[in-house]
Amino acid sequence: FASLELGTERGRQSGKCDSGYSCAYSNNVSWRDAATPMTKETNPRLVFERLFGNDSKGERNESLARRQRYRKSILDFVLEDAKTLTRKVSGNDRMKLDEYLTAVREIEQRIERAEGENTAQPDVLAGLEKPGGVPNSYEEHIRLMGDMMILAFQTDVTRVSTFMLANAGSNRSYRNIGVNEGHHSLSHHQNDRVKLDKISRINTFHVQQLSYIIQKMKSIPEGDGSLLDNTVIVYGSGISDGNKHNNENLPILLAGRGGGLVRPGRHIQYSEDTPLNNLFVTMLNHMGATTDSFNDSTGHLPFLS
Repeated sequence: FASLELGTERGRQSGKCDSGYSCAYSNNVSWRDAATPMTKETNPRLVFERLFGNDSKGERNESLARRQRYRKSILDFVLEDAKTLTRKVSGNDRMKLDEYLTAVREIEQRIERAEGENTAQPDVLAGLEKPGGVPNSYEEHIRLMGDMMILAFQTDVTRVSTFMLANAGSNRSYRNIGVNEGHHSLSHHQNDRVKLDKISRINTFHVQQLSYIIQKMKSIPEGDGSLLDNTVIVYGSGISDGNKHNNENLPILLAGRGGGLVRPGRHIQYSEDTPLNNLFVTMLNHMGATTDSFNDSTGHLPFLS
């Protein structure tokens, strides 16, 4: 896959949302071109089928039907091929293959458990509003999607992914951490210390989920280092101060080394007029997609390595 778009919240692709802008801008972070968003998938079951099912839609549907009839894992249908491949690869590659197959089975089992939490959930292929396979726990939803993103990187199914923990302007409440109010409502805090504390707790929760993804990627060997060493993760938000709708001086976190692009463990403060797109130009060129500009960029971003 050229790219993989993931999220935890669906959202309208038309109509007006925050500040009168199209909802497509609030609910997508990846775009094919200036007018075509790459809509994200939020249903773990459908992501799994896309990544690890058969190639054609018809074959994927038939594969799913067979597994539902016989209650077999998807791995049972590729086991014979896996055995053949195991006999042909070296010891190290055999270990990697076993890790991959184990990880796929674990994720599938977690999805099946999530689907079993609510027996009234519809068939995921029926196209109904409430997708099956979404865990009741928001944290588990994030981590399950993160695990599949990592597995896609690990198996080289894709090398590019975006993951929206929530839509821009999301008014989700975070009762699991004691925040009953909506996130968007709290972001207009007017410097109220109680609201600021709750915003801080939400930010902490989000970064904890990022940490989970980072630590898991760090634990996966790849080449002379880890999967994280060969990846660069950009984490941040399009708003620095929700109270003022300020999108300047954004705090952006980079994780991983990007195969030499980033020297981590530092805080770099750039001038406030530096476009964020300078970072993306630098990343694109490092990854072999040569370009001199991207949107409002003014050049490359120095000091990363």
